[in-house]
Amino acid sequence: MTNQNSNIGFVEQGSMWERLATVDARPEHFDVVVIGGGQAGLSAGYYLKQRGARFVILDANARIGDVWRNRWDSLRLFTACRWDGLPGFPFPESQKYAFPTKNEMADYLEAYAEHFKLPVRTSSRVELVTRRDGYYVVQAAGREYLADNVIVAMSNYQRPYVPEFAREISPHITQFHSREYRNLNQFQPGPTLIAGAGNSGSEIAMEVSKAHKTFMAGRDVGYVPFRADSFLGRLFCVPILLRFIFHHILTVNTPIGRWARPKIISQGAPLIRVKPKQLAAAGVERVARIAGVRDGLPVLEDGRVIEPSNIVWCTGYEPGLSFIELPIFDEHGEPKHESGMVPSQPGLFFVGLHFLHAMSSSMIHGVSRDAERIANHAAKRGRVRATSRPQVAVGAS
Repeated sequence: MTNQNSNIGFVEQGSMWERLATVDARPEHFDVVVIGGGQAGLSAGYYLKQRGARFVILDANARIGDVWRNRWDSLRLFTACRWDGLPGFPFPESQKYAFPTKNEMADYLEAYAEHFKLPVRTSSRVELVTRRDGYYVVQAAGREYLADNVIVAMSNYQRPYVPEFAREISPHITQFHSREYRNLNQFQPGPTLIAGAGNSGSEIAMEVSKAHKTFMAGRDVGYVPFRADSFLGRLFCVPILLRFIFHHILTVNTPIGRWARPKIISQGAPLIRVKPKQLAAAGVERVARIAGVRDGLPVLEDGRVIEPSNIVWCTGYEPGLSFIELPIFDEHGEPKHESGMVPSQPGLFFVGLHFLHAMSSSMIHGVSRDAERIANHAAKRGRVRATSRPQVAVGAS
């Protein structure tokens, strides 16, 4: 079994000027550049097209939907098909099961873009967003785009986070982030430690426990008090939770939403499908959070040392927004915005961030509300800006 410690860590990008030096000198000009071709970006594109905006969607992946295809093999969505569609194009009902697979979601997104003829440019990773001469400058895949507006349609889950002390773990232990997890064939024989007790960690722990002694480290995030896959859960509980509580109650406009938002952002959502009793029945042993490393082995907060053969870091992600070279970030590196609009940078918007406006903002069933509102602002602003736009090279969208 090949050790995967080499996956831990990242390479910094070059300076802004080094990146600009490699760009095609003939920029294209759009009313709106949308960054990200997932559910958030495609939803924004749907509404921009309805409003006649001249726009382009840039996506880093080779194929629309790859962000879903590249997740673990057994992943299914937490919501039934009826809640998984984007505006104007219902998700097809499955004849086999209520909860779509990750590949079905990926194929749906690809079909969505094709159905509405959305101008998505794949293999176009954005490397820079800045401003020049009153316009936003977007650099991606060796090309430069000028825009009156930029919609960053990305989730917070862009760059895997792994604690620094992971580098000190013995090279004989196989370790990788949950983004690299596919199936049980990646593990060597022996106990497995799942670092992180959120939804991803719990789902992976349930699968791993079928073949390995499994420990799951991390704080208790709570859980919803019903089975999402039961008849009553699908019929009543999930709709109430998703469409009412997450969509209308837990928002930045309500006192309870403003109170809950910091906690939800820092600790994550409660367990949706897996319950603590299911983990216990599967033989998953809950342990304290990992605090460090001693002699190449992970040490828990209570001082216990675990000797695993494998570690899966289900420790979340960093926003990965360092390509935005504008003064919009707070002391924690989070963009300062008001329900997706950046007051200090008119024309810069976000869609898809965790709790952008509501608990549902990063969820498939909830992202379209934010996308419609932001697209309205961007399209209107683009029309106003167009009246005073200078003549520049323009590409077809």
